[in-house]
Amino acid sequence: MNIDLTLLHPYPFERLAELKKDLNPPEHLEHIALSIGEPQHPAPLFVIEKLISHMHQLSSYPSTKGTLELRQAIATWLKRRFSIAELNPETNVLPVTGTREALFAIAQCVVDRSAPSPTVLMPNPFYQIYEGAALLAGARPQYLNCLADNNYLPDLESISEQQWSQCQMMYICSPGNPTGAVMSGDYLQHLITLAQRHNFVIASDECYSEIYFDEDQPPPGLLGVAANMGLSDFNNCLAFHSLSKRSNLPGLRSGFVAGDAKILKQFLQYRTYHGCAMPPATQTASISAWDDEDHVVENRNRYREKFDRVLQILSDTLAPEKPQAGFYLWPTTPVVDTEFAAKLYAQQNVTVLPGQYLSRTTEAGNPGESKVRMALVAPLDECVDAANRINHLLSTL
Repeated sequence: MNIDLTLLHPYPFERLAELKKDLNPPEHLEHIALSIGEPQHPAPLFVIEKLISHMHQLSSYPSTKGTLELRQAIATWLKRRFSIAELNPETNVLPVTGTREALFAIAQCVVDRSAPSPTVLMPNPFYQIYEGAALLAGARPQYLNCLADNNYLPDLESISEQQWSQCQMMYICSPGNPTGAVMSGDYLQHLITLAQRHNFVIASDECYSEIYFDEDQPPPGLLGVAANMGLSDFNNCLAFHSLSKRSNLPGLRSGFVAGDAKILKQFLQYRTYHGCAMPPATQTASISAWDDEDHVVENRNRYREKFDRVLQILSDTLAPEKPQAGFYLWPTTPVVDTEFAAKLYAQQNVTVLPGQYLSRTTEAGNPGESKVRMALVAPLDECVDAANRINHLLSTL
């Protein structure tokens, strides 16, 4: 067995199941899950119909590179969304079967484990795939605490020259999971400049980029900033996007990685061996999703309404901050996060995810302690009910 497998931590939901296993919530209350970031809004009917009507395509093997039509649809969306003038669908775009597998696989392709002390930087708290990918690629994860004091963004100035020299890749997530923090154009420009200077790859997880509250201020993206800097080859820049959150299609397993053509050429070779081509009917359905924005606007409207209602209910009690984007709340708890989550489940049959399960303890502490992640993905009435139950619990603490 690969000895690096012993380095992997239990997944957050394994730890959550262990926390809950001996608890007995009240039977008269229906369970409400705010713990997992799985969109619950209906999948777009036109995408489902497109998928069903093209099931005959299952008689053909799919290409790992995807169809030209899909890559063109993705390139067109990227150029429109992030104001990118030039982006070649032949070399700058690669469809993937959901960004989770691509975010993991890219480290296996990029990291040179023979180099002295290979390091992968990542935010803390983080999506645990980043850590597992780094460990199994033979690199050392370096955690950058994201706290209110630094606007929940990695402090780039805290990284030493030696640490930059050992860095081979940096995972970023904007909007952030679980904080909802958005990296500004200036922040991304500074990071890109550092990547050019120290020759490391930026893997930008932008899966939540289409869930925001101000229609006039969509979050910037890595490739748009790179293009605005005149970096037409997107050197060392990779952006990962998905239809899961944007289009409520987590089960479709459809996304893409775009950017540096040199890296994508090698990543395509890796993926050809890896064997994870997107099914043909999925590719056709994905084209229709990337081509349409109306359903995405409606999706944002639904999240906007839920945030407005829930924040109003909790404003004088748990008092969570409204995130810049995404569908998570990241409030501070009046007791230890694991205790709060256990009590909320045991007394109110509501599940949230303890923040420390999404973080690692560093010399400066664990940035997830006394925090919980609440995903407002359930229907509006359930989110409102959950908020009222949280208030009821808070009144007893």
